[in-house]
Amino acid sequence: MAGVPTSVVAAGGLVGGYGVARWTKKRPLGGAALAAAGAVAARQWQQRSGTGAAAALTGLYVAAFAGSHPLAKKVGAWPSVFAVAGGVALASWAVERRG
Repeated sequence: MAGVPTSVVAAGGLVGGYGVARWTKKRPLGGAALAAAGAVAARQWQQRSGTGAAAALTGLYVAAFAGSHPLAKKVGAWPSVFAVAGGVALASWAVERRG
């Protein structure tokens, strides 16, 4: 996955994790997809931008997942997931661009 931009991996993990959980009706399966993509993204962030950036971006990834739940009550599930995924992707791109 080294050729895939980390911003795409992270956003894909958030969107894909929700999609898997919704379509299979198995939340743990969606959580596994979310965690797997998060682990790949964290490794890539560490390799490309260092440990500090990886820790910050991983924290943002987890916060985005958690924050999508209350946001979904205001704007709907899919808009919430796309919003937080976009935010994580933008942050990832900005950090890696500087690194």
